[in-house]
Amino acid sequence: MCSRRDSHIMETKLIFDSITEQQAAQWLGISIDTLHRLLDQHIFNNGTPRPAEVHFTQSDLLLLSYWCDKPKGKKVLSMPNRRQ
Repeated sequence: MCSRRDSHIMETKLIFDSITEQQAAQWLGISIDTLHRLLDQHIFNNGTPRPAEVHFTQSDLLLLSYWCDKPKGKKVLSMPNRRQ
């Protein structure tokens, strides 16, 4: 059985791990339309329709922030040239 303190921590975690589209867009500094475009381009790109309502975790926001700021044609890490 959870103590009252443990219950509060679990509720806080659930709320914190359930970030709405509006909150995510606001945190990323983009519009909802831009957020939907990112989701359609990077997540729901295999013919699966985007759900009417999407919730995010902190990890999701990290990845979305990368996609927002990603320069076109750049790799995540630049690898040094190999010498032969």
